Amino acid sequence: MGIGMARPAARSARFACICLAFGVVLTPAAQADSTPAAPEAAVTPTTPPASEAMVTPEPPPLSPPCDVPAVDIASPVPLPNVAEALKNGNTVKILAIGSSSTLGVGASSGIQTYPAQLTLILEAALKGVDVDILNRGVAGEIAATTAERIRSEVALAKPDLVLWQLGTNDALARVPLDELEETVKSTVDWLKDNKIDVVLVGMQYTSRFAKDKNYFAVRDLLFKIAAEKNILYIRRYDAMQFIAKTRANQPMMSRDNFHLNDLGYHCMAEHVAHAVIVSLFLKKLRPKVP
Repeated sequence: MGIGMARPAARSARFACICLAFGVVLTPAAQADSTPAAPEAAVTPTTPPASEAMVTPEPPPLSPPCDVPAVDIASPVPLPNVAEALKNGNTVKILAIGSSSTLGVGASSGIQTYPAQLTLILEAALKGVDVDILNRGVAGEIAATTAERIRSEVALAKPDLVLWQLGTNDALARVPLDELEETVKSTVDWLKDNKIDVVLVGMQYTSRFAKDKNYFAVRDLLFKIAAEKNILYIRRYDAMQFIAKTRANQPMMSRDNFHLNDLGYHCMAEHVAHAVIVSLFLKKLRPKVP
């Protein structure tokens, strides 16, 4: 498992802290069904595959500093390629790509970045599964440049899932909305054609741009694209805004009021993990009985 950087010796202590903060509890499938087997039908014990051993009726609870309504995180969307990797017992390979929020500008160390923390949270939730997250963030990058890198990074990493954090720099650079839309849609289509799940990780909330109409326009465009393409969209703006309004004494931003601090990255990791896990364990809709 890995995150594209060396893990420190204190990993185990950090792992324990995040597990406690996130409150991860999963119920094995064997415990979910308490119906006793018939005496005459002896069953040889077997080890269930990873997909059967990981059953969660509810998503892991968020830690108090990061707790927001589920509607402010994401609406669940199936992740078939990640689900297939779990079913086959494979390492789940994730490419985290984007700009400074992915790179971790403002974090006190590499282990505080959102991809690093996300690795620990997902491994705690998906017990027995190795999660390999490659951090390919580049500060200041717009979506068109990231889109070009996605193709080469995918060819090298062969991920099951791409977490594409985008939008902020396009809004500030005043990239035309139609150009941004074409870039994102064509890249999403390419990833789908190559059987790779994609999650759009939206823009951060900051009071610096609370009245910037173009900032809102890009945010709304990304939401629209995700809905049209039926892909998972992390409503980072909404989640961060909720925290800012309900816990004003809990800053999530660095001194520049633009990049995240350690807590901001921790909440970002929790919210992405929450959305991914809920989407992985979507219950199939049962047909209504006439």
